[in-house]
Amino acid sequence: MDFLLSFCDIVVGSKDGLQPIEKTVIDRCVRLVYRQYLEDPRPENMPILEDLYQLLLKQEEKEAHFIATALEIYVTGSLNVFNHRTNVDIDNRIAKQLNISPHQLSYVTHSGEGEGLLFYGSMYATYMATLGNRPDLFPASKYPNASQREDYLDYDVPPEALEDETFAAMLAEAEKYLGYPYVWGGSSPATSFDCSGFVSWVINHSGWDVGRLGAKALCNLCTPVSPANARPGDLVFFINTYDAPDPNAPTHCGIYVGNNMMIHCGNPISYANLNSSYWQNHFYCYGRLP
Repeated sequence: MDFLLSFCDIVVGSKDGLQPIEKTVIDRCVRLVYRQYLEDPRPENMPILEDLYQLLLKQEEKEAHFIATALEIYVTGSLNVFNHRTNVDIDNRIAKQLNISPHQLSYVTHSGEGEGLLFYGSMYATYMATLGNRPDLFPASKYPNASQREDYLDYDVPPEALEDETFAAMLAEAEKYLGYPYVWGGSSPATSFDCSGFVSWVINHSGWDVGRLGAKALCNLCTPVSPANARPGDLVFFINTYDAPDPNAPTHCGIYVGNNMMIHCGNPISYANLNSSYWQNHFYCYGRLP
């Protein structure tokens, strides 16, 4: 339950985390979906993430449907690799010599083969952050748990903008990660980032302490400002960059650097020109941090 609650908390991404009714619904559904396995604990009875998703859809509470929609990308969407069982033989001689448990291997999968563990996603996020609890096998590097830096659009921010010490600190932190790949749910250099994880990390290391927020929560934290009054260091938000439970809420965010440019976690972390038709079509608002 701890793993699943943490995973759902990241997926839902609200400012205040999971609400009590959402936690209750998740707890209820997890107990129900594991009932058959606990009565007959054979591998073929192990539930997969889709079982939880389908059970959430059957609940009466609107919160259950909201959580199910947030999980959809991991079930039928582009990240459905988490909806399959590991194909690693845990009785393999090497696995035994390394003293690796079944759960430590549960995130190693072949998409499309067999069925999966219900908590793949949360386990994967955990092991991304902890090197699979085996730092002896995965020694730290400059870019732990992430691929090599990818090509990115660079941009020279005008020197006059850097006269604002707060913005200069934000930019210095943000530019450390140019080229880092996009990782859904990522929120630190160890895992790499997604869009809101990147912005949260940058502002938390530039004078704020807001925790790990999603795009909607970051927007709620800010005071709206007009495009004409936007200044370097403001955040910029976009809607409908993917199918989200609330089509009117921000789904993407970046840090405005002036001259209609932003730095954001696309794929990879890069600068982007806000005058492009894509960003213009998805623009939501600018927001000023407190």
